[in-house]
Amino acid sequence: MGSQEVSTVDWQGKHVTVAGLGVSGIPAARALHERGALVTVVNDGDDERARAQAAELEALSITVRLGDGATLPPSTELIVTAPGWQPDKPLFLAAAEAGVDIWGDVELAWRLRGDNGRKAAPWLAVTGTNGKTTTVRMLASILEAAGLRTAAVGNIGVSLLDAVLGEQEYDVLAVELSSYQLHWAPSLRAHSAAVLNLAPDHLDWHGSMEAYAADKGRVYEGNTVACVYNAADPATEDLVREADVEEGCRAIGFTLGAPGPSQLGVVDGILVDRAFVKNRQKQAQELAEVSDVNPPAPHNIANALAAAALARAFGVEPAAVRDGLRNFRPDAHRIEHVADIDEVAYVDDSKATNTHATEASLAAYDSIVWIAGGLAKGATFDELVTGAAKRLRGVVLMGADRALIHEALTRHAPEVPVVDLDRTDTGAMSEAVEHAARLARPGDTVLLAPACASMDMFTNYNKRGEAFADAVRARAETSA
Repeated sequence: MGSQEVSTVDWQGKHVTVAGLGVSGIPAARALHERGALVTVVNDGDDERARAQAAELEALSITVRLGDGATLPPSTELIVTAPGWQPDKPLFLAAAEAGVDIWGDVELAWRLRGDNGRKAAPWLAVTGTNGKTTTVRMLASILEAAGLRTAAVGNIGVSLLDAVLGEQEYDVLAVELSSYQLHWAPSLRAHSAAVLNLAPDHLDWHGSMEAYAADKGRVYEGNTVACVYNAADPATEDLVREADVEEGCRAIGFTLGAPGPSQLGVVDGILVDRAFVKNRQKQAQELAEVSDVNPPAPHNIANALAAAALARAFGVEPAAVRDGLRNFRPDAHRIEHVADIDEVAYVDDSKATNTHATEASLAAYDSIVWIAGGLAKGATFDELVTGAAKRLRGVVLMGADRALIHEALTRHAPEVPVVDLDRTDTGAMSEAVEHAARLARPGDTVLLAPACASMDMFTNYNKRGEAFADAVRARAETSA
């Protein structure tokens, strides 16, 4: 199916099972019901919130089964699943045995785009282990600066179904896609797409690094104009080579060094394009200055180059790239400067929930007191600690799996002082900041970059970052 072709499905009377209530399941159930499908929603949980959601759907004559997400409802012809449901769930094994297709919310949105009679907006898609949200938001800012009607959607929190079926018309969509979403999106065909990086993550869900990488690589399938890859991460280029793309689609690299032909890169503090110029063998187009990127940390400059590559693939002029990057403001808890106290900077990167993100965060500063720990999700920390050892003034550890990081520090950075907080209550963050302040010296950065998930102590990484910021501000008041 070509990128601009719209798939039509006769939903009238089709028995569809929606797996999971929540952000994706409820819009999917409503959209399918409105098109005449016979919808049954199944959900593992049966708590107060689920019952309230079920009541809303049942008022529309949608069948809801709570506390039973394992059994395949009779007559099911299609399953539409929430992205987080693992492929080995009994429901999906039963579906495979019965020959029932399984789609995710992204696949459903892809199939329904243009269903409202308007022209379907092309998708510029972004995936990768880290940096997706920032890159997609940068891309949307650039597209807006070019005067295009756009939105940042997908895994970023704005439902793709709402974007493709809502009243707002778009010229192009900037789409963040997780590996979960790509796993369940077999017919997705983007205008152009980028894989920012690849590092072990969610291996419990995918089963292996190879399966994880293969799902990420699905974003390149059927691309029509550009497959954007990270020249510093050969695995991303390998995925481009393996992809089945439309004839004429180009491989476009981005690099923090001087770019070669068909690449974007950096020369003397300038972001330059040697891919979308007439004579890329000899010419380069200036796009923006490194100082236009906020913050100008190395990994964030890489995000900006990837966003610029996708925008340029869509025909955006250089001035809009510059203006879009200047207009962009990063989300909270992503290398967010909280305060300076006694010549020490305090930085919140609670979003660094895995080792790859934390490696990038640690590389942005010269002398660091590192606050880390939480749920490791099966990660190991030897490589991370080895790479960061020379930058570490000290380390404060907290959370359920802090011992794994402590062991790596003992092996690879035994001279670095470590404070091990033997507590997992939310109040531990204030104590962590106090210990970090005692370890820090003027010119240092106290960096919250946990390399772990937050759910052992906090609802999510946002709450963890807020606890850090609150503790820092409280210290700033007492130091004033």
